[in-house]
Amino acid sequence: MTERPKPSRQPAGAREPLVFIVEDEESVRRALSNLFQSVGLEVEVFGSAPEMLQSKLPDVASCLVLDVRLPGLSGLDFQAELGKANIHIPIIFMTGHGDIPMTVRAMKGGAVDFLTKPFRDQDMLDAVTVAIERDRKRRDAERVVAGLRALFETLTPRERDILALVASGLMNKQVAGELGLAEITVKIYRGQIMKKMGARSLADLVRMAETLGIRRAKP
Repeated sequence: MTERPKPSRQPAGAREPLVFIVEDEESVRRALSNLFQSVGLEVEVFGSAPEMLQSKLPDVASCLVLDVRLPGLSGLDFQAELGKANIHIPIIFMTGHGDIPMTVRAMKGGAVDFLTKPFRDQDMLDAVTVAIERDRKRRDAERVVAGLRALFETLTPRERDILALVASGLMNKQVAGELGLAEITVKIYRGQIMKKMGARSLADLVRMAETLGIRRAKP
C-alpha cells in the first residue's frame, strides 16, 4: 500500500462538516448522499478504499461511513491502514452481514458505531452527529496543543529546563539548587516563562506543561 490520504492545507472551519462514504453499491452511495445532504452535510463518495486512499482529506470536522465488505481492501483492513497512517477520522461501519467478532474488531479499532443493513435513517444520522462532534473536539484539542507548542518553542533552553522542574512540583529554591542558580534568578526566569506562555498563574503554567508532556522527575 503506497498511497495514503493526505490532509490538505485548507484551514479548519472553512467548510461545513464533511461525510466520506466508501461503498461499492451505487444505489447505497446515492441514498446516503441524499440523506446527509438533506441535513446540510457535505459529502464525498468513493466506490472503494483505494479511491479514498489516493485522495486528499480537507482539514474540516468529518467522519467516514464505511462498508465492511468491499472489493479488494476490506473496510476493517482500511480502518487498520488509516490507523497506521495516523489518520484518526471517526468511522461508522455498515454491513449486511455483521457478526459479533467483526463488530468487536471494529469497535476496538475505534469505530463510533456498527450498523447492520437495513438501518433506520435516523440511526445513521445520530451516529454521524456523534462522529463529527468527536472529530471536532479532537481537532480543537490538537489546535490547543499546537498553539502551546508554538509558545514553548519561543523559550530558551534554560527556560525550558526551569519549566520542566517547576512542572515537576519543585519550589524556586529547589529549582535553583538543581540548576546551580540563585533563587532570585529562577524567579525572574519563571516570570519570563509565564509571560511567553501566556500563563495567568503557576497552576495554569503547570497545566500547560502537562498538556505538552513536559515533566522532569524530582531529583
